[in-house]
Amino acid sequence: MKKLVLLAVAATVASSPALAISRYNSPSMTCEAARAAILSQGAVILRYPSKRVAGMTLYDRYVHDNSQCDQQDYAERAYVPTRDNPRCPVLACKPIDDNENSMFRRPWIRF
Repeated sequence: MKKLVLLAVAATVASSPALAISRYNSPSMTCEAARAAILSQGAVILRYPSKRVAGMTLYDRYVHDNSQCDQQDYAERAYVPTRDNPRCPVLACKPIDDNENSMFRRPWIRF
């Protein structure tokens, strides 16, 4: 009976759709479009070319607010290059630094 239950659970998990995160090339978007994508989806991956290493693509997961981060992370201001703004302000999850009593300094940022 246990095998049957485990098989049913495995079949259900395997047949459910994967939760995919959208990926965008930020240099092809306006700053407002990048921010709107993050706002509407909660979290997206933005890719852009490195300024220091030719041919290297950088990417990260950008979020709407702290609720999109893991429990030990918080949303911190970051910047990505877009078509109309070389420093478009967005939020990225960063780990909380326990060495600096960051529990009391944890920013609750929304954009």
